[in-house]
Amino acid sequence: MTRPGGFLEALAGPGLRAIAEVKRRSPSSGDLRPGADAGRLAADIERAGAAAVSVLVDGRFGGSPEDLRAARAATSLPLLAKGFFRGERALDELRAGGADAALLILADLDDRTAARLLHRARALGLEALVEVHDRPELDRAVALGADPIGVNARDLRTFRIDRAAQLELVALAPRDRVVVAESGITSRAHGAEAELAGADAILVGSALMRAPDPGAALAGILSRPLVKVCGLTREEDVAAAVEAGADLAGFVLAESPRRVEAPLPVPDPALPVAVVVGADAEPRGTDLVQRYAEENGHRGRDGLLLRRGEPVARVLDLPWLGEDRGHWRRARSLAGRERVVLAGGLGPGNVRAAVEAVRPWCVDACRGLEAAPGVKDHERVRAFVRAAREAAS
Repeated sequence: MTRPGGFLEALAGPGLRAIAEVKRRSPSSGDLRPGADAGRLAADIERAGAAAVSVLVDGRFGGSPEDLRAARAATSLPLLAKGFFRGERALDELRAGGADAALLILADLDDRTAARLLHRARALGLEALVEVHDRPELDRAVALGADPIGVNARDLRTFRIDRAAQLELVALAPRDRVVVAESGITSRAHGAEAELAGADAILVGSALMRAPDPGAALAGILSRPLVKVCGLTREEDVAAAVEAGADLAGFVLAESPRRVEAPLPVPDPALPVAVVVGADAEPRGTDLVQRYAEENGHRGRDGLLLRRGEPVARVLDLPWLGEDRGHWRRARSLAGRERVVLAGGLGPGNVRAAVEAVRPWCVDACRGLEAAPGVKDHERVRAFVRAAREAAS
């Protein structure tokens, strides 16, 4: 098929982008999809919304250069060739096989070799995803002029996943580089967590290869809006919200019938969010805080979602039970330019209309899901998550 635009360009667009990976096996997990057809998978994940396709060409992953050629014949997306490349000849062969980019792993290369390979790649018109695992490697990548930079959560020696360390490195990476969070991302909430830390894109492989339908799995990880269930006060309600598919669990730390002293434990993959008002202190135990201004002794209508004190989304608390379409137009305009968390009167009966009218990054419900203040109706929680997902699709 005709070569697409650049790999870097494909990852630098608005919103969270995804590199979907084709691989038959993993050294850490063994066989994932032994009979995978690289061409068919590449076509499926292109239809699901991938920005680029990663193809393992290393025999240790059950891959080969033939997989690269099969993917090139099946998709117009940029192709990233993955393996352990240490010589210029390997880059020549990858480019001839249809690759648009190659992975360079700094843990496997000294600076002199990495610089030589970057120079050769540029001469070939081949881009490079330079992969790092720790702060010294990140500093090396920046000094080498790498763009994009991949931050891998997997330790290549032990195969252990450390997503917290990955997010720290993502947040430290220069904002003038495209940053890709690699490994350990299996859900929509994981992807959102990387996005809020500063990742422009995610690389997802094993989670897709294990799924019955890799394209559907990728579409689910990328789908928006996220769903937040707020005002949680009981562990059984937290569990019900996460089981229903909520991505964010909200805990009110301000004065309210739903007040809790601290966020309750939240099962993976959902993320806890503390809700505070005015001068309330930043709570410990969660990276995400939803902060509202205090107006005349009461909570203001609009707020901000913060990650470690830095604004990452705007919270719009709208009177959705009313008919003021001006609010809807304002929210839609903002959602076209920044992340918007839509709240205020939402429930199972109106979330579909809200999503269709505004296209927010996240929808947030509290009282509309209750049997009593602070007590969730589990069926309404399930219905709310289901309706938001159906509207997104």
